Amino acid sequence: MPNGSLDMHLFKGKNTLEWTIRYKIATGLASALLYLHEEWEQCVIHRDIKSSNVMLDSSYNAKLGDFGLARLVDHDLGSQTTVLAGTMGYLAPECVTTGKASKESDVYSFGVVSLEIACGRRPVEFGKPNLVEWVWELYGTEKLLDAVDERLTTDLNEQQIICLMTIGLWCCHPDNAQRPSIRQVINVLNFESPLPSLPNKLPTPMYFAPPLQFCTFSYTSSSNGLTGSQGDHTQCSCSSCTNNSSKITMSSPGSSPSVSLLHSNKVSN
Repeated sequence: MPNGSLDMHLFKGKNTLEWTIRYKIATGLASALLYLHEEWEQCVIHRDIKSSNVMLDSSYNAKLGDFGLARLVDHDLGSQTTVLAGTMGYLAPECVTTGKASKESDVYSFGVVSLEIACGRRPVEFGKPNLVEWVWELYGTEKLLDAVDERLTTDLNEQQIICLMTIGLWCCHPDNAQRPSIRQVINVLNFESPLPSLPNKLPTPMYFAPPLQFCTFSYTSSSNGLTGSQGDHTQCSCSSCTNNSSKITMSSPGSSPSVSLLHSNKVSN
């Protein structure tokens, strides 16, 4: 791939991609995901869609790479994986709370990359608000164009920019049932379907899930974020692990979970 990865252009100064190329990359990535999710004999859940895994050929056509975490599932089955995997910032909130990946969690990751393409910002940066939260706030105040990458000064197509950022937010909806399929995404990108109407404020998700053994989580540094993994421990006596049900509230997509363990009528942290 002579033009390297997408993140090298967006964040490492290799080349400031003009808007027509950026939109081409977004539609190409969506087409790749459509093939994986719907057009092959089995559904392929990638589980690690991010800008560093989007490779660009000599004509800046997008190729999705790194299938080390990918899983095959039958088309009529839902999520199968119960081990947390992926890169923080691109992980759907339900993946953090349940460990389960699905087509919907891949769509969430695609949404984050779409926002990166339009805004030229990583999903999480020190000293800056979370990318999804920031763009959603601008969407609610009808100032979406304020989020456009400042390096884009010529050849701007406002209709496409608003389309891509709105799709990015739609894909990043905290409720996975409210996210579009990748086919719906492509229809909107091609202006064959209207833009969705989203809430003015980012919804706050709340999940009720089986308990997670937080002591078994480990995070290792990577060049583009943190990669989470969960061990398979059957016994643990630490105070964070319990056989009781857990109530997990995600304050924002990609953020760390805030956990309260429910013990009968009292709550202990």
